[in-house]
Amino acid sequence: MANRDSAIIDEFCDALWLEDGLARNTLDSYRRDLLQLAAWLADRHGKTLLAADHADLLGFLAFKVRGRAKATTTSRQLSSLKRFYRYCLRQGRIKADPTLRIDAPKLPRPLPKSLTEEDVESLLNAPRVEQALGLRDKAMLETLYASGLRVSELVALKLSQVSQDMGVVRALGKGSKERLVPLGEEALAWIRRYVREARPGLLAGRASDDLFVTARGGAMTRQMFWHLLRRHAAQAGLRKPMSPHTLRHAFATHLLNHGADLRVVQLLLGHSDISTTQIYTHVARELLKQLHAKHHPRG
Repeated sequence: MANRDSAIIDEFCDALWLEDGLARNTLDSYRRDLLQLAAWLADRHGKTLLAADHADLLGFLAFKVRGRAKATTTSRQLSSLKRFYRYCLRQGRIKADPTLRIDAPKLPRPLPKSLTEEDVESLLNAPRVEQALGLRDKAMLETLYASGLRVSELVALKLSQVSQDMGVVRALGKGSKERLVPLGEEALAWIRRYVREARPGLLAGRASDDLFVTARGGAMTRQMFWHLLRRHAAQAGLRKPMSPHTLRHAFATHLLNHGADLRVVQLLLGHSDISTTQIYTHVARELLKQLHAKHHPRG
C-alpha cells in the first residue's frame, strides 16, 4: 500500500476526531475499513484510494460478500467509505464521489426480545412491597407493563397525569404528542397504594409534583430505573436481556397474543407510523408457532 494512502487515512481520522470527537474504537474501525480497501486496490488494480472509481468500490464490496462477510459488516464498511470519499471531495482531493449510487445491503430487522407472561409475573412480584422503595418499584413496574410507556415517559410522569377516576394516564411522547393510555385496575391499585403509603415518606415533607420519586425525594431518572429493573430481574431469576424497553415489547406482544387490533396497539404505544408497530406481529406470530408446535398433536 502506498505511503500516500496511509497519509490520507491518518488525515481523515484526525479530521473526524477534531470535528466529531469520535471514540478511539470508532476511529480504529474507520481506519481498518480504509486499510482493507487500500490493500485490495493495490493488490488487484495497482491503484491508490484517491484513484478508485465506482466500479472498483463495487468490486471490493463484492469481494467482501464472496468472502462471506456479514451484511452488517459490509454495510458498516460502505458507511466508512462514503464518509471518507465525501471528505476527500470537500478537500478537493477528488473530482467525483465514487460511492454515489452504491446502496447499503438491506439488513434484516431484528425482532425485539420479549418476555413470556410468566417472566413478567416473576418480575412484577420481585419488589419487596413492605418497604417504601419496593412499593415504589412495584408501582413503576406495574405501570410500565400495563401502559407500554417509554421509560422517558414513565420517569417524567406527574401526579396530574394520572386520572384515578378515569383509570388512564396522560402520556407525553415524542414531539410532545399527547395520548391517553388505560392503566388497568391492578396498576392503578398499586399507584394508589404507593402514593398513600410510600411517597410521603420518600418526600419527607418536600414538595414535588413528580409521581415517582427517589429515596432522597428527587425525580427518578432513566438510568436509575434501568438499574432497579436489572436488580429486580436478577432477584426474579430472569437471565434474559433486560431493559425498560423489554417491558414495552412485552406489553405490545401480549396484547396482540390476546387478540388486540394492531391499530389499537399503535395508538397505545404512540407510534406515528404503523410500520413501526408491525414488528410486534412477527414476535407474536413466532410465539404462536412455538405454542402450536409444542401443544398441537400434529405440531
